[in-house]
Amino acid sequence: MLLSAALAAFLLAFPALFSIVNPLGGAIIFNEITAQQTHAGRVALARRVAIYSTFVMLIALWAGSYILSFFGISLDALRIAGGIVVAVRAYEMLSAPESQSDRKQEQAKPVTDADTANLAGYAFFPLTLPFTTGPGTIAVAVSLGTERPDALTPMLTFYAGASLAIIAMAVLIWVSYTTADHMAAALGTAGRQVVSRIAAFLLLGIGVQIALSGIIPVLHAALAS
Repeated sequence: MLLSAALAAFLLAFPALFSIVNPLGGAIIFNEITAQQTHAGRVALARRVAIYSTFVMLIALWAGSYILSFFGISLDALRIAGGIVVAVRAYEMLSAPESQSDRKQEQAKPVTDADTANLAGYAFFPLTLPFTTGPGTIAVAVSLGTERPDALTPMLTFYAGASLAIIAMAVLIWVSYTTADHMAAALGTAGRQVVSRIAAFLLLGIGVQIALSGIIPVLHAALAS
């Protein structure tokens, strides 16, 4: 029972995070902005970005909803708002995936020798924030956190499954960025567009589902009153 609940949380979180992070598309841009670096330098950057991305997503998942609740925002309101934001973002990605990639590329400038000397700082900003796990990813993680059950054991099971999805996503980021040069050559322009559109379509459905999980309780409360 607990295993199936954790698996359900994983299957909810992983596609949502994959769609918004889009590590395959990000790897192609990562390859371009680190073109002047050696393979060892790219591997070091990819490892740090993956680690930093893990912390960003875990904090947003575990504490994001509690922080917003502190300011008086209900879970249903957060679900509706988060679902709408995710769905709108997905629609924009689905309509113009090329502009999504262009925007990400503008957020990160090519790595210089000075940046290499400050590897940790550059890996966090801008390669982690906002390039890899930006506001959209944080919004998805916070919205996923609102899906947690109220009881303690199911809640911990949900967080375990969702956290495992985050770790899996971080591993995928690391692998994608480490092999970015090979991936860019294999996918090409057409492959990049296909990956972006598939990810956007999945994200659109997930955004609608998150919004409905907040709209339905609100409607029930309104009809019951």
